[in-house]
Amino acid sequence: MKFLTAQLLHFLNDRPTRVDLISLGRFLALLAALIALYSVLFHYIMAYEGRQESWMTGVYWTLTVMSTLGFGDITFESDLGRAFSTVVLLSGILFLLILLPFTFIEFFYAPWMKAQEEARAPTGLPETSRDHVIITKLDEVTSALIEKLDRYQYAYVLLVSDLAETLRLYDLGYKIVRGDLDNPDTYRQVQAAQAALVATTASDQLNTNVAFTVREVTEAVSITATANAEASVDILELAGTNSVLQLGKMMGQALARRVSGGDTMAHIIGSFGDLQIAEAIVRDTPLVGQTLGESNLRTLVGITVLGTWRRGTFETAKPDTRLEADTILVLAGSAEQIDRYNELLCPEQPNQQPVVIIGGGRVGREAGKALAERGMDYRIVELQRDRIGDSDKYIHGDAAELDVLVAAGIRETPAVLVTTHDDDINIYLTIYCRRLRPNVQIISRARVDRNIASLHRAGADFVLSYASMGSNAIISQLARSNILMVAEGLDVFEVEVPPGLVGKSIVDSEIRTKSGCSVIALRQGSITTINPDPHAPLPAGAELVLIGSVEAVERFLKCYVG
Repeated sequence: MKFLTAQLLHFLNDRPTRVDLISLGRFLALLAALIALYSVLFHYIMAYEGRQESWMTGVYWTLTVMSTLGFGDITFESDLGRAFSTVVLLSGILFLLILLPFTFIEFFYAPWMKAQEEARAPTGLPETSRDHVIITKLDEVTSALIEKLDRYQYAYVLLVSDLAETLRLYDLGYKIVRGDLDNPDTYRQVQAAQAALVATTASDQLNTNVAFTVREVTEAVSITATANAEASVDILELAGTNSVLQLGKMMGQALARRVSGGDTMAHIIGSFGDLQIAEAIVRDTPLVGQTLGESNLRTLVGITVLGTWRRGTFETAKPDTRLEADTILVLAGSAEQIDRYNELLCPEQPNQQPVVIIGGGRVGREAGKALAERGMDYRIVELQRDRIGDSDKYIHGDAAELDVLVAAGIRETPAVLVTTHDDDINIYLTIYCRRLRPNVQIISRARVDRNIASLHRAGADFVLSYASMGSNAIISQLARSNILMVAEGLDVFEVEVPPGLVGKSIVDSEIRTKSGCSVIALRQGSITTINPDPHAPLPAGAELVLIGSVEAVERFLKCYVG
């Protein structure tokens, strides 16, 4: 009853609905006047034929004739009466059978159904809401972001302006609020002043409008926006954005960081405070054929092997893990320890041949710039002439044609970056390049996470997801967040020592056994201890730095954080 009352109030308070009801009322008044007129004329014609009927009989006869029921118990005998009956019948067909249903549906039923839907669509958050994330668009990046927010137990709300889309996403289980992105009231309704972050990933122009509108409501909330154009960065910052993410640029730089350049040196792929995360290929090093225990890396250089990659499959490091030529080590340590690893195991010079980049869009161009900053040469294969810049660095043509790839240097290159925006094309080209060069390093971009496994099966050594990278970049803006994506499905994250583990050692806590995560560092204030003593008790207030798969992170949070 309470829900029905809310729907009725919403229905009656809507101005267009009131106008529709007035129009419906006018039609019904016209119809009632017509019925009354026909009832009066019925009496006069009956009197003309010498018969007397009651007023109720007149109304009864008019309604039966107009509705085409035609019981036949009351009929006229004169031609005048029959002509009148014909007029009543035809007008009844028009008014009762045609105009009335359509008018009722248009001016009452449809507005009523709309009012029911609008009453079901959430329009705000409780005033007690705080520390939540406000998302302005659902796309591949924010879909991955929502999964991570749920995983790390952050509250969020997704703003949608279209009613039908609001209800569809609401029924799918998303936390939705309906509202226009350019209306300050929308952000008041979702308690933007108490939110932890506003994340907007629409066009540069709309993102600017969102930031400017949010700043009309509050100066306190942090705003993160994506930008496609370099020129948009300054405009977004002027509009009030705290952090502007150029995801295309970030993806290109991330792909370039994965290029080994044909050498076996450890390359840093991310940092976690003083802790450096690096990757190094085992090929052409003394480590080939040894187990991790036999390599004695921790004793030699003090570095920790977190795990190994082999064609997209990550395995946690164990003493009996055997190192093959195509194994890639994931290392953790200080910058000095990584330098010692390179001095001891990687003295040879890298391959100086150009890296082949397939795709000359934003990601491909940024990858080329990042490689140039590392002192590495590159060639970009691009089909569209309007994207071709420096002719010395570009090869015009279709990458599916052998002559084009040969001109780019596929026979000698140490690595191939596949950077197009189409996952189907990326899979196709990855298979082709792997067939041409079985031992070349292939790094590919995936637009959506579901194609990561397919790209690995196609032959990619590494796959970076645009959605995962973007979502990680956004979630890292949260003050409470400290998460580093090492690779797809593998994260390094920091969490305060849970109360249940205070005083216990890493061995006694059985973190790896119960969750699959491994402790790689312990942070106490400004001091970071890499590879902490597994038998020492964990102090209260310290921060654990752990590495694990997405599933392992979820198990850790469920087991120890709750």
